[in-house]
Amino acid sequence: MSPLAADQAVQLAEMFRIMGDVSRLRIILSCLDEELAVGDIAARLDLSPSLVSHHLRLLRAARILRADRRGKHVFYAAADDHIRCVIEDMVAHVREPAAEDEQ
Repeated sequence: MSPLAADQAVQLAEMFRIMGDVSRLRIILSCLDEELAVGDIAARLDLSPSLVSHHLRLLRAARILRADRRGKHVFYAAADDHIRCVIEDMVAHVREPAAEDEQ
C-alpha cells in the first residue's frame, strides 16, 4: 500500500476517531443494510432524536454516512461500499475467537 499524504492521514485518523464513539458506531451499524430516518434510528437505539441528529451531522461531515431527502424526511445510509466493507470486516474480526482462545 502506498503511503498517505499527511492531510489524508489526518482525515483517516479523524474518521476512526468519529467512529470510536459507541453511539455513533451503533448508528453506523444500523444504517449499513437499510436507509433509516432519524426517528427510526432513535427508536431502534433508544436514543433521543436530537442526539441522533447531532451524531448524524458529524457522520455526514466525515463522509461516513450519506443523506437522501424524500419529502419531509431525510434517510441515512452508509456513504459507500468502502465504509460498509470496513465496518463489516471489523465486525467479523470482533466476532472471531481470539487467538489465545483457540489454544
